[in-house]
Amino acid sequence: MYPKELQSVKASGCACGKCHVADIKSILCGAGVLRELPAILRDFQAKKPYILCDRNTFAAAGERVCALLEGAGIPYAIYTYKDERPAPNEENVGKAFMFLPADCDLIIGVGSGVINDIGKIVSNITGKPYVIVGTAPSMDGYASASSSMTREGLKISLASRAPDVIIGDTDILCNAPLKMMKSGLGDMLAKYVSICEWRIAHLITGEYYCEEIAALVRGALRRCVELSDKLLARDPEAVAAVFEGLVVTGIAMTYAGVSRPASGVEHYLSHVWDMRALEFGTPEDLHGIQCAVGTLISAKIYEKLKAITPDREKALSYVQSFDFAAWSAQLRAFLGKSAEAMIALEEKEQKYNKEAHRARLEVILQNWDAILQIIDEELPSSAAISALLDAIDAPKSMADIGLDENTLPMTFFAAKDIRDKYVLPRLAWDLGVLEELI
Repeated sequence: MYPKELQSVKASGCACGKCHVADIKSILCGAGVLRELPAILRDFQAKKPYILCDRNTFAAAGERVCALLEGAGIPYAIYTYKDERPAPNEENVGKAFMFLPADCDLIIGVGSGVINDIGKIVSNITGKPYVIVGTAPSMDGYASASSSMTREGLKISLASRAPDVIIGDTDILCNAPLKMMKSGLGDMLAKYVSICEWRIAHLITGEYYCEEIAALVRGALRRCVELSDKLLARDPEAVAAVFEGLVVTGIAMTYAGVSRPASGVEHYLSHVWDMRALEFGTPEDLHGIQCAVGTLISAKIYEKLKAITPDREKALSYVQSFDFAAWSAQLRAFLGKSAEAMIALEEKEQKYNKEAHRARLEVILQNWDAILQIIDEELPSSAAISALLDAIDAPKSMADIGLDENTLPMTFFAAKDIRDKYVLPRLAWDLGVLEELI
């Protein structure tokens, strides 16, 4: 069972030069599909699965999973995190392994973001098959082959593996907290920015890009937006559209071999907020909620970018006066210990190298009209995004999620240093307009 639009790409070669393959064996989405779990386990010849969940997800679906296995005569082991929202960190990954019995031969995650990420890590390291039973259409990591974790205070995308089977029972998903549904739609809205920046990066740096994968993501996003007015009513079609959209974008990342189809600067704003929360105890919200706020902020900044006229001498002068040591001190003050890994990354990336900048700048200047065209083609107006967030009663600003809006400039500046990925603040730095835009 694989969505038709994914089958067509999975089975064929591609104009981008890659043959796109995902290891996911089946995706089940619809009313009552959890009933298929015992048959799935028999297909894997699993004798004793290991269930991972937290207190909330056990109540949402874990009890049903246990009852199904007991009814089918399948023994199991289970570990339930005591926290309602376990952190994606070394300690909780360790707990999953500490309670894993030696005779368990398949992992079942019951949850969404963190549970799924930890389940994928356990599966990857042990080599055991992995089934995820989704409890909320809240984030796009269900199908990805990586896990979004915090390691030594730094948000990282850790290589793990995709699930073998994804189960999205709408009887369960429709009962998820509304905030988690808003989070899922927020994570989908981020794809406007991610596809836009993927195309821009391809143009400026020559980074790999696949139009077929981008089209998959656009189609999934379009369906989510078309049904968004039904989401708060827990309409099964709207909930399924968000869940399937999140799964499609996760598979798109696997097809591409990079996170580009699903995340851009809006995700990096969210990562900065997460790192500050870990270091300084500042507020944080659900990943998709933060991404929705980051998407609206990004759209507004892109609108400012469109209004500028690139100036070669201004850009060269700006970069010539850039002081990496001073900037590193600012990063340390703003992010604490997590800044160290970002600073160390520059030795490998050399994004601040003045000769490399000069070459990028020439490409930008020669292709400025094409860059503007990409922005126009991919990004809705900030007003349209704002209206959509209003329609689902979702936060729209840093203040709405408890953050100090005075920290937005440093958040935006720091976002260019998190990964080796060409995103909006890097383009702004290349143009010498970083401070102007924010």
